[in-house]
Amino acid sequence: MASHRRPKQSGPRYTGVLTVTAAAAVVLSVQSASADPLPDPNKKGVKAQVDRLYEQATQATEKYNGAKEKADKLTKQVDTLRDEAARKQGELNKLRDRIGAVAAGQYRSGGLDPSLQLFLSEDPDTYLEKASALDRLGEQQTAALQQFLSQQRALQQQRKEASEKLRDLGAAQKELGNRKTEIQGKLGEAQRLLNTLSAKERARIAEAEDRANRDSARVELGNEASGSERAASAFAAAKSRVGMPYVWGASGPSSFDCSGLTSWAYRQAGVTIPRTSQSQASSGARINSLSALKPGDLIIMRSDLSHVGFYAGNGQILHAPKPGAQVRYESIARSGMPFMWGVRID
Repeated sequence: MASHRRPKQSGPRYTGVLTVTAAAAVVLSVQSASADPLPDPNKKGVKAQVDRLYEQATQATEKYNGAKEKADKLTKQVDTLRDEAARKQGELNKLRDRIGAVAAGQYRSGGLDPSLQLFLSEDPDTYLEKASALDRLGEQQTAALQQFLSQQRALQQQRKEASEKLRDLGAAQKELGNRKTEIQGKLGEAQRLLNTLSAKERARIAEAEDRANRDSARVELGNEASGSERAASAFAAAKSRVGMPYVWGASGPSSFDCSGLTSWAYRQAGVTIPRTSQSQASSGARINSLSALKPGDLIIMRSDLSHVGFYAGNGQILHAPKPGAQVRYESIARSGMPFMWGVRID
């Protein structure tokens, strides 16, 4: 950041220089009025823009995680429906073969029963209604045909459901691609802005991140007990990941985004919670007061519920904060994100 030292008072010998400088500034301002704005000379604006882009990227990441969770669920459903359809088709083929064997036997013995002849054609369902009225079928043949038609309808329904799920999956995958593009765009723009900084200024930003990591290693958490055994176990798992990098869409074990860390940690405790911060916000008992939180409780941040971490004790949050950062402890009050509520998972 640039120095904010108070400027010296100008004396008479500086008047000419300052007048020329001021005139030049007026000319430049007129020339640039219709051009793209110049970079902030002290680069404060660049850092603020980068922070905002990182925030937008983390918000888009939670939407990406939601789309991915939906796509994964739909993929499993489609696979299950396809497996069931294949099984039903196999059963149907066996039943058709048995009925065909009966028909072949009748044919060799002197003629094919008209009911079986029509059954083996394109539309046995329609014939079954007619044959029943005409009492053309024997009891055993009627039962076999009814079983076949029932399984055929079930197979058609299975395939219809699979087709609908595939359409839903296609929409979820499209959203997934859109969110990925959005995230990459935000991160690319942030990097472009960082590249406008001098090496010294970039080093200063990197040093600030290193300092935040060093402060995390020295944090005092106290010895307050967790609100539940599962929360304590999940919090212990999360603490073992301190120092791991933030990576959007990652859910461990060696890199994480915010909800990836919390969902991974609870899995280590034998508890499955939703993947996104928005869904995790309603996955347990809500705690509205910071003073009522205990270590291992989830902390939901930002008005759109797009950030989540663990309450670590002594006013600290353990979280994966943003791109370029590590899993670390930070003061909740200094995190720059408003606290919404806590969640305790028993």
